[in-house]
Amino acid sequence: MSATESEGAAILTVAGAPKPRPRRLRAAFVAVLTAQYTLVALAVGLTVAGILRYLVTPQIVAKFEAIEAALKRWPAP
Repeated sequence: MSATESEGAAILTVAGAPKPRPRRLRAAFVAVLTAQYTLVALAVGLTVAGILRYLVTPQIVAKFEAIEAALKRWPAP
């Protein structure tokens, strides 16, 4: 065995194994990410609902009212 191999083995034994993250930290991290995802999904959902309610729905209702008015103007058979 060479001198560099024994030094490498000595360094590995002194350094020790890396410590795993504590479970509490991991659980807190997952909770924060879940809360962030929920808030973003809620904001996007409310934005889409608002756009549909105030911009798209009046246009659809106006089209149906125009069709209804046009059909009333037709002569009866």
